[in-house]
Amino acid sequence: MLSRIRHVVIKEFIQLFRDRRMKAIVFVIPVIQLMVFGYAVTTDVTDISLAVFDLDKSAESRELFRRMESSGYFTVRYFAGSPEETQDLLDRGLVTVALQVNRGFSEAIRKGRPAEVQVLLDGTDSNTAQVAMDYAGRIIRKYGRDLAPQAAEQGQPRVALATRAWYNPELLSRNYNVPGVIAFVIMLTCLLLTSMAIVREREIGTMEQLMVTPIRPLELMLGKTIPFALIGFFDMIMITAAAILKFDIPIRGSFPLLCAATAIYLLSVLGMGLFISTVSRTQQQALMATFLLYIPAVLLSGFMFPINNMPHVIQYFTYLNPLRYFLVIVRGIFLKGNGVDILWPQMAALLLIGLGVMAVSSLRFRKRLG
Repeated sequence: MLSRIRHVVIKEFIQLFRDRRMKAIVFVIPVIQLMVFGYAVTTDVTDISLAVFDLDKSAESRELFRRMESSGYFTVRYFAGSPEETQDLLDRGLVTVALQVNRGFSEAIRKGRPAEVQVLLDGTDSNTAQVAMDYAGRIIRKYGRDLAPQAAEQGQPRVALATRAWYNPELLSRNYNVPGVIAFVIMLTCLLLTSMAIVREREIGTMEQLMVTPIRPLELMLGKTIPFALIGFFDMIMITAAAILKFDIPIRGSFPLLCAATAIYLLSVLGMGLFISTVSRTQQQALMATFLLYIPAVLLSGFMFPINNMPHVIQYFTYLNPLRYFLVIVRGIFLKGNGVDILWPQMAALLLIGLGVMAVSSLRFRKRLG
């Protein structure tokens, strides 16, 4: 039995690396997703374009602009000369924030009176506008405390607020995105390879040749899926190494636990690919079915949109999504250092889904071969 499975595995690897399209799926897609999620996809708001309209033209107003730009969040791109020009810059989308300092700003500061600063924002992108407003408010408030420390002390509340972000102190979005690439790459790669490889045998007529050999359906299924499971582990190790060495993302948990969780995750992913292969007659159908399954799985995983914000009916469907559980496991191992004592509910759910999907797919695969 092991000898027959080994021959099928060797055959599959030879056929896999002979096909240029399959090589692209194995090596190019993981690199592209890693670069996109590591560099391009980010929720960090930096380099916010800023226009200033200075009616006071004092040293105090110039110091405020300098602090805004030196914070690293804002870049002064325009100096407006009138309210109309400020509005035009916002209308055209040339700036996201406009800062207006009225006359008497410096005089009010010297006399201890409230000095007003107006911040205008382009609210078409509500997330960026909210973050930019928070940044600007913090900088302006700190500047006011530095200029009038005694007044600030008198106005300070008795209860001071101190915030601290755990697990991701700098709140970098790449620390959230890059570990999730492991789940996405494994799912997309294994779904494509498993579904298309089996359908390809049927397309080119070699499935009948395999069936007249002494190999059994179970051995053929194992021989077809083991290579793609190994490729899934290879992608996981490659992305983990890139996350640590290239993106400086710490892995605080156990790497063997990550490998064990990946093996459980592969059960469901390979089972889905096997099921797609039994309902598809051509490689084009298998490709379309793969993306028909993959895209909703990503959208319902909680990666882009919080699951708690989804309608209750949709939330029930997410319990059948293996991505939902594996993303929690990966981030828990990378960022929190969680162990089995915390992650066992997600691992148990993954195991149940994987065994169920693999059982259904195996029965259908055997029936289709028969």
